[in-house]
Amino acid sequence: MTSTKTAPVDGPATQEPTGTPLARRLLAANSAWTFAILVALVAFFAIASPPGTFLSQYNITQIATNAAIYLVLGVGMTYVIITGGIDLSNGSVLILSGVLAAEFMVHNGGYKAGWSVILVGIVISVLTGTAWGSIQGVLVAKAKVPPFIVTLGGLGAALGLAQIITTGNDVAGGAPNTLVETLGLGELFGTVPWLVVLAVAVTVAFGLVLAQTRFGRYTYAVGSNAEAVRRSGIRVDRHLVKVYALAGLMAGIAGVMSLAFFHTTTIAGHSYDNLNVITAVVMGGTSLFGGRGTVVGTVIGVFIPAVLNSGLVILGVQTYWQSVAVGAVLIAAVYVDQIRRRSRERG
Repeated sequence: MTSTKTAPVDGPATQEPTGTPLARRLLAANSAWTFAILVALVAFFAIASPPGTFLSQYNITQIATNAAIYLVLGVGMTYVIITGGIDLSNGSVLILSGVLAAEFMVHNGGYKAGWSVILVGIVISVLTGTAWGSIQGVLVAKAKVPPFIVTLGGLGAALGLAQIITTGNDVAGGAPNTLVETLGLGELFGTVPWLVVLAVAVTVAFGLVLAQTRFGRYTYAVGSNAEAVRRSGIRVDRHLVKVYALAGLMAGIAGVMSLAFFHTTTIAGHSYDNLNVITAVVMGGTSLFGGRGTVVGTVIGVFIPAVLNSGLVILGVQTYWQSVAVGAVLIAAVYVDQIRRRSRERG
C-alpha cells in the first residue's frame, strides 16, 4: 500500500516518502542486494585472474581512479533520475566544458601555465556545465519537452560545439603541468589519488544535501508526485531547473578531472559515459520512475561497471564485450526495478 505524507511547509506530499520505515527498508534492501553483486564480481575476478593481479594495490587504485569521474557524474544523475527525468548529455557536456577550459589554458601559458590561469580555466569548465544544465532544465521544466529528447539533443549539440571549436581534434598543447601533476597524478599522503579525494568530497557533500536538506526532500517529492508538490505551493519548475543545473555542474567538474587525468581533452573518449553512469545509478537503487534513490547506492553502483571493466581487461576480453556487459547489466537493473515497483503496487 502506497503511503502518503501530509504536506508541511518544508515537506510536500509524496508517494512513499524516503523517511518512512517502508522506504528505508526498501532502500536498505536494495543497497544490500547491489553490494552483494559488487562483492560477487570482485570475488569472481579475484579467482579468475592471475594471482595477485586483480586485488593488487595498483589495480585497486586504478579502479578507484577510473570510477572517480563516473562517481561525480553519477551524483548529478542521481538527482535527475529521482525527479523522474534522465540526462543523456553528461559525457558531451563534460567534453565541451573541458575543451573550453583547455582552450583558455593553452592560450594563456599552455603547459607552463600557473595556478591563476588554471583556476580561471576551472571556473570556465564549471560555469559551462552549469549553464548547459540550466538551459536543459528550462526546456524540461518550462517548455515541457521530455527530458529524453532535451538531453539527447544536448548530447549532440554539446559534442558538435566541442568538435567545431577544436576542428574535431583534441586541444593541442595539453593541460598545464601543474594541473596534471597535482589533480591528475598527485596523491594524498602518497597513497590516495587526488581525483579520488575530490570525487569523495563531492559525493559526501551532495549526498548529505540529498538526504538531509529541504532541497533533497523536494527532489524526492517532485519525483514521487509532482502535481501534489505543485499544489502545496512549491515551484516545481524552478526546482527542476536547479536539478538539471546541478547535473551540469557535476559534468563541468568532471571535465576538469578528465583534463587533468588524461593531460588533454578526450573528445572521442566519453561515448559511453551516459550508459555507464545511468547503469551505475539504476544499479544503486535509484528508480527510473522517480521518487526513490540514494547517493550511497550510486557509490556502490558506480563500482560495478568499474570492476567489470577492469576484470574483463585483466582477463583479456575484447573491449567491445565490455560495452555488451555494461548494457546487459543496465537492462537487468531496469527489469529488477520494474519487478520491485509492481510488487509495491500490488502490496
